[in-house]
Amino acid sequence: MTVTIAPAALQDIAELRQLYFDVYGHGYPVPLGSDPAVMRRLITDPHTHWLTARLHGSGELAGSAVVQTDPGSRIGKLVGLAVHPERRRGGLAGRLTGAVCGAAFDDGRLDSVYATVRMVTEGPQHVVVRNGFRPLGLLPNAAEVAGCESLGLFARFADGVLPRRETVSRAPSALGPLLAAAEHSTGVPYGAVLPSDTLGSARPEGPAAPPTADLEVVSAPGFVRRRFLELFPDPASRYYPLHAPNAVLVPPDGAFEAYVDLDPVAGSCALVAVHPYPAAVTHALEPLMATVSRAGADYVETLLPLSDTASLSAFLAAGFVPSAVYPAMRRIGERCHDYVVLSRTSRQIDFRSLAVGGPLQPYVSAYLTAWTATYLPRHEVAL
Repeated sequence: MTVTIAPAALQDIAELRQLYFDVYGHGYPVPLGSDPAVMRRLITDPHTHWLTARLHGSGELAGSAVVQTDPGSRIGKLVGLAVHPERRRGGLAGRLTGAVCGAAFDDGRLDSVYATVRMVTEGPQHVVVRNGFRPLGLLPNAAEVAGCESLGLFARFADGVLPRRETVSRAPSALGPLLAAAEHSTGVPYGAVLPSDTLGSARPEGPAAPPTADLEVVSAPGFVRRRFLELFPDPASRYYPLHAPNAVLVPPDGAFEAYVDLDPVAGSCALVAVHPYPAAVTHALEPLMATVSRAGADYVETLLPLSDTASLSAFLAAGFVPSAVYPAMRRIGERCHDYVVLSRTSRQIDFRSLAVGGPLQPYVSAYLTAWTATYLPRHEVAL
Protein backbone atom coordinates (compact mmCIF):
# COMPACT_ATOMS: atom_id res chain seq x y z
CA MET A 1 0.00 0.00 0.00
CA THR A 2 1.51 3.31 -1.13
CA VAL A 3 0.66 6.29 1.03
CA THR A 4 1.73 9.88 1.44
CA ILE A 5 2.50 10.91 5.02
CA ALA A 6 2.22 14.63 5.67
CA PRO A 7 1.33 17.09 8.46
CA ALA A 8 -2.37 17.44 9.22
CA ALA A 9 -4.06 20.62 8.00
CA LEU A 10 -7.18 22.46 9.14
CA GLN A 11 -9.08 21.31 6.07
CA ASP A 12 -8.54 17.69 7.23
CA ILE A 13 -10.64 18.03 10.39
CA ALA A 14 -13.91 16.68 8.99
CA GLU A 15 -12.19 13.63 7.49
CA LEU A 16 -10.19 13.05 10.67
CA ARG A 17 -13.36 13.04 12.77
CA GLN A 18 -14.85 10.47 10.42
CA LEU A 19 -11.66 8.35 10.61
CA TYR A 20 -11.75 8.25 14.42
CA PHE A 21 -15.44 7.39 14.35
CA ASP A 22 -14.81 4.56 11.88
CA VAL A 23 -12.06 3.18 14.12
CA TYR A 24 -13.55 3.72 17.59
CA GLY A 25 -17.22 4.53 17.15
CA HIS A 26 -18.59 6.72 19.92
CA GLY A 27 -16.17 5.25 22.48
CA TYR A 28 -12.99 7.24 21.79
CA PRO A 29 -12.23 9.14 25.03
CA VAL A 30 -9.77 11.70 23.56
CA PRO A 31 -11.21 15.00 22.21
CA LEU A 32 -8.60 15.25 19.43
CA GLY A 33 -10.70 12.72 17.52
CA SER A 34 -14.08 14.35 18.03
CA ASP A 35 -13.92 18.00 19.16
CA PRO A 36 -13.25 20.36 16.21
CA ALA A 37 -12.06 23.19 18.47
CA VAL A 38 -9.48 20.96 20.16
CA MET A 39 -8.39 19.55 16.80
CA ARG A 40 -7.97 23.04 15.35
CA ARG A 41 -5.86 24.11 18.31
CA LEU A 42 -3.60 21.06 18.13
CA ILE A 43 -3.09 21.23 14.37
CA THR A 44 -1.87 24.83 14.70
CA ASP A 45 0.12 24.24 17.90
CA PRO A 46 3.90 24.36 17.25
CA HIS A 47 4.44 21.89 20.11
CA THR A 48 2.19 19.23 18.54
CA HIS A 49 3.21 16.92 15.71
CA TRP A 50 0.18 15.59 13.79
CA LEU A 51 0.69 13.43 10.71
CA THR A 52 -1.84 11.93 8.33
CA ALA A 53 -1.49 9.13 5.79
CA ARG A 54 -3.38 9.30 2.49
CA LEU A 55 -3.58 6.70 -0.24
CA HIS A 56 -1.50 7.55 -3.26
CA GLY A 57 -3.72 8.51 -6.18
CA SER A 58 -7.14 8.64 -4.50
CA GLY A 59 -6.07 10.82 -1.58
CA GLU A 60 -8.29 8.82 0.77
CA LEU A 61 -7.43 9.36 4.44
CA ALA A 62 -6.08 6.07 5.77
CA GLY A 63 -4.45 6.93 9.10
CA SER A 64 -3.47 9.52 11.69
CA ALA A 65 -0.98 9.84 14.55
CA VAL A 66 -0.13 12.63 16.99
CA VAL A 67 2.68 13.42 19.41
CA GLN A 68 1.84 16.13 21.92
CA THR A 69 4.86 17.61 23.67
CA ASP A 70 5.44 19.44 26.91
CA PRO A 71 8.48 21.61 26.11
CA GLY A 72 9.19 22.52 29.72
CA SER A 73 9.59 18.87 30.70
CA ARG A 74 11.24 17.55 27.50
CA ILE A 75 8.61 14.84 27.20
CA GLY A 76 5.96 13.93 24.64
CA LYS A 77 2.99 11.58 24.36
CA LEU A 78 1.95 9.49 21.38
CA VAL A 79 -1.84 9.77 21.04
CA GLY A 80 -4.50 9.39 18.41
CA LEU A 81 -2.89 6.56 16.45
CA ALA A 82 -5.65 5.34 14.12
CA VAL A 83 -5.67 3.35 10.90
CA HIS A 84 -8.86 2.82 8.92
CA PRO A 85 -10.18 -0.73 9.44
CA GLU A 86 -9.83 -1.46 5.71
CA ARG A 87 -6.13 -0.41 5.65
CA ARG A 88 -4.67 -2.32 8.59
CA ARG A 89 -2.69 -5.05 6.84
CA GLY A 90 0.08 -2.99 5.26
CA GLY A 91 2.04 -2.00 8.36
CA LEU A 92 0.69 1.55 8.22
CA ALA A 93 0.34 1.89 12.00
CA GLY A 94 4.05 1.19 12.42
CA ARG A 95 5.04 3.58 9.64
CA LEU A 96 2.92 6.39 11.11
CA THR A 97 4.31 5.75 14.58
CA GLY A 98 7.88 5.86 13.34
CA ALA A 99 7.27 8.99 11.28
CA VAL A 100 5.52 11.03 13.96
CA CYS A 101 8.06 10.04 16.65
CA GLY A 102 10.90 10.86 14.27
CA ALA A 103 9.40 14.30 13.69
CA ALA A 104 9.04 14.86 17.44
CA PHE A 105 12.65 13.88 18.21
CA ASP A 106 14.20 15.70 15.23
CA ASP A 107 14.76 19.07 16.88
CA GLY A 108 16.50 17.62 19.95
CA ARG A 109 14.08 19.14 22.43
CA LEU A 110 12.64 15.86 23.73
CA ASP A 111 14.21 13.23 25.98
CA SER A 112 11.35 10.73 25.64
CA VAL A 113 7.92 10.05 24.17
CA TYR A 114 5.47 7.79 26.00
CA ALA A 115 2.35 5.96 24.92
CA THR A 116 -0.53 4.34 26.77
CA VAL A 117 -1.55 1.31 24.72
CA ARG A 118 -4.82 -0.59 24.73
CA MET A 119 -4.45 -4.25 25.64
CA VAL A 120 -7.53 -5.76 24.03
CA THR A 121 -5.18 -7.19 21.37
CA GLU A 122 -1.40 -7.57 21.15
CA GLY A 123 -1.18 -5.64 17.87
CA PRO A 124 -0.75 -2.13 19.33
CA GLN A 125 1.93 -3.42 21.72
CA HIS A 126 3.92 -4.86 18.81
CA VAL A 127 3.60 -1.58 16.89
CA VAL A 128 5.24 0.51 19.59
CA VAL A 129 7.88 -2.08 20.51
CA ARG A 130 8.98 -2.35 16.86
CA ASN A 131 9.39 1.43 16.90
CA GLY A 132 11.81 1.45 19.82
CA PHE A 133 9.39 1.84 22.72
CA ARG A 134 10.21 0.02 25.96
CA PRO A 135 7.50 -1.39 28.26
CA LEU A 136 7.29 0.44 31.59
CA GLY A 137 4.26 -1.09 33.33
CA LEU A 138 0.49 -1.36 33.55
CA LEU A 139 -2.34 1.07 34.25
CA PRO A 140 -5.16 -1.21 35.48
CA ASN A 141 -8.71 0.04 34.77
CA ALA A 142 -7.25 3.32 33.51
CA ALA A 143 -9.66 4.15 30.69
CA GLU A 144 -13.28 3.88 29.68
CA VAL A 145 -13.16 2.97 25.98
CA ALA A 146 -15.22 -0.11 25.12
CA GLY A 147 -15.92 -0.72 28.78
CA CYS A 148 -13.32 -0.33 31.51
CA GLU A 149 -9.90 -1.14 30.06
CA SER A 150 -6.36 -1.54 31.37
CA LEU A 151 -3.51 0.10 29.44
CA GLY A 152 0.15 -0.68 28.94
CA LEU A 153 2.68 2.12 29.43
CA PHE A 154 5.60 2.33 26.96
CA ALA A 155 8.29 4.95 26.28
CA ARG A 156 10.88 5.65 23.61
CA PHE A 157 14.03 7.52 24.61
CA ALA A 158 16.30 9.85 22.70
CA ASP A 159 19.90 8.74 22.24
CA GLY A 160 22.06 9.31 25.30
CA VAL A 161 19.21 9.85 27.77
CA LEU A 162 19.22 6.58 29.73
CA PRO A 163 22.97 6.77 30.52
CA ARG A 164 22.24 10.07 32.29
CA ARG A 165 19.99 8.41 34.87
CA GLU A 166 20.55 9.43 38.47
CA THR A 167 20.89 6.22 40.46
CA VAL A 168 18.76 5.58 43.54
CA SER A 169 20.21 3.49 46.35
CA ARG A 170 17.05 2.72 48.37
CA ALA A 171 13.31 2.43 47.71
CA PRO A 172 10.31 1.00 49.58
CA SER A 173 10.44 -2.79 49.54
CA ALA A 174 6.94 -2.88 47.99
CA LEU A 175 8.53 -1.60 44.78
CA GLY A 176 10.83 -4.62 44.54
CA PRO A 177 8.65 -6.70 42.14
CA LEU A 178 8.04 -3.69 39.88
CA LEU A 179 11.73 -2.78 39.68
CA ALA A 180 12.65 -6.40 38.95
CA ALA A 181 10.07 -6.49 36.15
CA ALA A 182 11.42 -3.23 34.74
CA GLU A 183 14.99 -4.53 34.71
CA HIS A 184 13.84 -7.72 32.97
CA SER A 185 11.74 -5.93 30.33
CA THR A 186 13.82 -2.81 29.64
CA GLY A 187 17.37 -3.73 30.60
CA VAL A 188 17.55 -0.69 32.90
CA PRO A 189 19.53 -1.82 35.97
CA TYR A 190 17.64 -1.75 39.28
CA GLY A 191 19.31 -4.66 41.02
CA ALA A 192 21.38 -2.40 43.27
CA VAL A 193 18.33 -0.63 44.77
CA LEU A 194 18.06 -1.78 48.38
CA PRO A 195 14.70 -2.14 50.17
CA SER A 196 13.72 0.51 52.67
CA ASP A 197 10.91 -0.65 54.98
CA THR A 198 9.33 2.56 56.23
CA LEU A 199 5.66 1.79 55.68
CA GLY A 200 4.92 1.50 59.36
CA SER A 201 5.84 5.14 60.05
CA ALA A 202 4.89 6.55 56.66
CA ARG A 203 1.67 8.34 57.54
CA PRO A 204 2.31 12.02 58.16
CA GLU A 205 1.48 13.74 61.41
CA GLY A 206 -0.76 16.79 61.50
CA PRO A 207 -4.38 17.61 60.58
CA ALA A 208 -6.25 14.79 58.91
CA ALA A 209 -9.68 14.65 57.31
CA PRO A 210 -11.91 12.07 59.01
CA PRO A 211 -12.18 8.91 56.92
CA THR A 212 -15.87 9.54 56.22
CA ALA A 213 -15.60 13.27 55.48
CA ASP A 214 -16.91 14.41 52.10
CA LEU A 215 -14.50 16.42 49.99
CA GLU A 216 -15.58 19.65 48.37
CA VAL A 217 -14.92 19.89 44.63
CA VAL A 218 -14.03 23.19 42.99
CA SER A 219 -14.24 22.70 39.24
CA ALA A 220 -13.80 26.25 37.93
CA PRO A 221 -10.82 25.69 35.60
CA GLY A 222 -9.63 29.31 35.47
CA PHE A 223 -9.67 29.71 39.24
CA VAL A 224 -8.04 26.30 39.73
CA ARG A 225 -5.17 27.18 37.39
CA ARG A 226 -4.54 30.54 39.07
CA ARG A 227 -4.66 29.06 42.56
CA PHE A 228 -2.41 26.18 41.47
CA LEU A 229 0.25 28.54 40.13
CA GLU A 230 0.05 30.68 43.29
CA LEU A 231 0.66 27.69 45.56
CA PHE A 232 3.24 26.05 43.27
CA PRO A 233 5.20 28.90 41.65
CA ASP A 234 8.27 26.67 41.27
CA PRO A 235 7.88 24.28 38.29
CA ALA A 236 9.89 21.71 40.27
CA SER A 237 7.00 21.33 42.75
CA ARG A 238 4.30 20.79 40.11
CA TYR A 239 5.91 18.26 37.81
CA TYR A 240 3.27 16.22 35.99
CA PRO A 241 3.92 16.34 32.22
CA LEU A 242 1.00 16.88 29.85
CA HIS A 243 -1.48 17.20 32.71
CA ALA A 244 -2.96 20.44 34.02
CA PRO A 245 -5.37 20.48 36.97
CA ASN A 246 -8.98 21.31 36.19
CA ALA A 247 -10.38 20.75 39.70
CA VAL A 248 -9.30 20.92 43.32
CA LEU A 249 -10.52 18.66 46.14
CA VAL A 250 -10.64 20.14 49.64
CA PRO A 251 -11.78 18.63 52.97
CA PRO A 252 -14.11 20.70 55.18
CA ASP A 253 -11.27 21.67 57.53
CA GLY A 254 -9.01 22.83 54.67
CA ALA A 255 -6.18 20.52 55.77
CA PHE A 256 -5.03 20.09 52.19
CA GLU A 257 -5.79 21.03 48.61
CA ALA A 258 -5.54 18.20 46.08
CA TYR A 259 -5.19 19.40 42.49
CA VAL A 260 -6.45 16.88 39.94
CA ASP A 261 -6.87 16.45 36.21
CA LEU A 262 -10.32 14.88 36.21
CA ASP A 263 -11.55 13.28 32.98
CA PRO A 264 -15.05 11.78 33.36
CA VAL A 265 -15.13 10.76 29.69
CA ALA A 266 -12.07 8.52 30.10
CA GLY A 267 -13.13 7.64 33.67
CA SER A 268 -9.72 8.64 35.04
CA CYS A 269 -8.17 11.13 37.43
CA ALA A 270 -4.54 12.24 37.75
CA LEU A 271 -3.54 13.53 41.18
CA VAL A 272 -1.23 16.30 39.96
CA ALA A 273 -0.14 17.96 43.21
CA VAL A 274 -1.11 18.32 46.86
CA HIS A 275 -0.66 21.36 49.11
CA PRO A 276 1.05 21.58 51.59
CA TYR A 277 2.86 18.27 50.81
CA PRO A 278 2.02 15.13 48.80
CA ALA A 279 1.41 12.75 51.69
CA ALA A 280 -1.15 15.09 53.30
CA VAL A 281 -3.88 13.53 51.16
CA THR A 282 -3.18 9.96 52.27
CA HIS A 283 -5.28 10.48 55.43
CA ALA A 284 -8.31 11.05 53.20
CA LEU A 285 -7.85 8.45 50.48
CA GLU A 286 -11.29 6.87 50.92
CA PRO A 287 -13.28 10.13 50.64
CA LEU A 288 -11.04 11.15 47.74
CA MET A 289 -11.85 7.93 45.86
CA ALA A 290 -15.55 8.32 46.65
CA THR A 291 -15.55 11.94 45.46
CA VAL A 292 -13.86 11.28 42.11
CA SER A 293 -16.05 8.21 41.57
CA ARG A 294 -19.14 10.37 41.94
CA ALA A 295 -17.56 12.73 39.41
CA GLY A 296 -17.22 9.88 36.93
CA ALA A 297 -13.66 8.61 37.48
CA ASP A 298 -12.99 5.12 38.82
CA TYR A 299 -9.21 5.29 38.42
CA VAL A 300 -6.75 7.59 40.20
CA GLU A 301 -3.02 7.78 39.55
CA THR A 302 -0.17 9.89 40.83
CA LEU A 303 3.48 10.32 39.90
CA LEU A 304 6.33 10.43 42.43
CA PRO A 305 10.13 10.41 42.17
CA LEU A 306 11.72 7.01 42.81
CA SER A 307 14.06 8.84 45.19
CA ASP A 308 11.20 10.20 47.37
CA THR A 309 10.98 7.23 49.73
CA ALA A 310 8.84 9.04 52.31
CA SER A 311 6.07 10.08 49.90
CA LEU A 312 6.12 6.72 48.13
CA SER A 313 5.78 4.92 51.45
CA ALA A 314 2.87 7.13 52.50
CA PHE A 315 0.90 6.47 49.31
CA LEU A 316 1.69 2.76 49.43
CA ALA A 317 0.47 2.60 53.03
CA ALA A 318 -2.72 4.37 51.97
CA GLY A 319 -3.65 1.78 49.34
CA PHE A 320 -2.02 2.96 46.13
CA VAL A 321 -0.32 0.18 44.16
CA PRO A 322 2.92 0.65 42.17
CA SER A 323 2.06 -0.06 38.54
CA ALA A 324 4.82 1.42 36.38
CA VAL A 325 8.29 2.95 36.59
CA TYR A 326 9.47 5.58 34.09
CA PRO A 327 13.28 5.73 33.94
CA ALA A 328 14.98 9.05 33.12
CA MET A 329 11.62 10.79 32.97
CA ARG A 330 12.73 14.17 34.26
CA ARG A 331 15.91 16.06 33.46
CA ILE A 332 17.38 18.29 36.18
CA GLY A 333 20.62 19.84 35.02
CA GLU A 334 22.54 17.11 33.25
CA ARG A 335 20.99 14.20 35.15
CA CYS A 336 17.71 12.39 34.50
CA HIS A 337 15.50 11.11 37.32
CA ASP A 338 13.20 8.08 37.50
CA TYR A 339 9.53 8.33 38.48
CA VAL A 340 7.00 5.78 39.74
CA VAL A 341 3.33 5.62 38.73
CA LEU A 342 1.08 4.69 41.66
CA SER A 343 -2.56 3.92 40.98
CA ARG A 344 -5.77 2.87 42.60
CA THR A 345 -9.07 1.81 41.07
CA SER A 346 -12.47 1.54 42.70
CA ARG A 347 -13.62 -1.11 40.20
CA GLN A 348 -12.87 -4.79 40.34
CA ILE A 349 -9.76 -5.57 38.28
CA ASP A 350 -10.22 -8.31 35.69
CA PHE A 351 -7.12 -9.32 33.74
CA ARG A 352 -8.77 -12.32 32.07
CA SER A 353 -9.54 -10.44 28.85
CA LEU A 354 -6.08 -8.87 28.48
CA ALA A 355 -3.92 -9.78 25.50
CA VAL A 356 -0.53 -9.36 27.13
CA GLY A 357 2.57 -9.53 24.96
CA GLY A 358 5.84 -10.95 26.28
CA PRO A 359 7.42 -7.61 27.27
CA LEU A 360 4.47 -6.79 29.56
CA GLN A 361 4.16 -10.22 31.20
CA PRO A 362 6.58 -9.45 34.07
CA TYR A 363 4.57 -6.34 34.94
CA VAL A 364 1.35 -8.33 35.30
CA SER A 365 3.02 -10.62 37.82
CA ALA A 366 4.59 -7.66 39.63
CA TYR A 367 1.26 -5.83 39.88
CA LEU A 368 -0.56 -8.90 41.18
CA THR A 369 2.14 -9.38 43.82
CA ALA A 370 1.89 -5.75 44.93
CA TRP A 371 -1.93 -5.74 44.90
CA THR A 372 -2.04 -8.96 46.94
CA ALA A 373 0.38 -7.56 49.53
CA THR A 374 -1.75 -4.40 49.80
CA TYR A 375 -5.28 -5.79 49.90
CA LEU A 376 -5.20 -9.41 51.05
CA PRO A 377 -4.81 -10.10 54.80
CA ARG A 378 -1.78 -11.97 56.04
CA HIS A 379 -3.05 -14.70 58.32
CA GLU A 380 -0.85 -15.68 61.21
CA VAL A 381 -0.96 -19.31 62.26
CA ALA A 382 -0.07 -20.14 65.87
CA LEU A 383 1.34 -23.62 66.40
